[in-house]
Amino acid sequence: MQANENVASSPIPSSRFVAGIRNNASKLLKPLLFCVCLIPLLRAGLLFSEAVNPIEFITRSTGTWALVGLLVTLSITPLRQITGWSRLIQFRRMLGLFAFFYALLHFTTYIWLDQFFDFSAILKDIIKRPFITLGFATFVLLIPLAVTSTNGWMRRLKRNWGRLHRLIYLIAPLAVIHYIWLVKKDLTQPLIYAAVLVILLGWRVLRHFRAH
Repeated sequence: MQANENVASSPIPSSRFVAGIRNNASKLLKPLLFCVCLIPLLRAGLLFSEAVNPIEFITRSTGTWALVGLLVTLSITPLRQITGWSRLIQFRRMLGLFAFFYALLHFTTYIWLDQFFDFSAILKDIIKRPFITLGFATFVLLIPLAVTSTNGWMRRLKRNWGRLHRLIYLIAPLAVIHYIWLVKKDLTQPLIYAAVLVILLGWRVLRHFRAH
């Protein structure tokens, strides 16, 4: 009888062991993911001098990685729901901030290296070129999300925090359209990003209707 009790209780330490491994893995994964998010910046720095048009290269590279960051951030919720790994949610804020970081570099490259802080020329660009208009609007909408990403702002805004951060569902499509309008010939890459976005948003819509 005692032996049977020992056998029955053996899965308990085993489950604790697995939980401990998952906990340690998540702690190691966050700094690793942080380093991975810096790779595009390192790559851009290394290839800058070798590019035919360095300014265009930096602008395109930072813009692309800002969009990738947005899509990866949006993928966290579906991945958490599919895998059941609730700790994935702890990476979402960091990924979102990296998306803003690359968007900031993208915007800074444009106003500094491309336009040399000529604000009259920048204003004309925003008015006359639709993809610039859309890109500027997308960046402006990202700012309040980045500013209010701290725990302090979550406590201050309460329910309004979630409502504000739903702007990402507008920002991501605007970013994709900005990219599509920017590219003049080969639309393969921006259309791939558009397809990924449709899948990520479609997943949320399906979950919403199933819940109701």
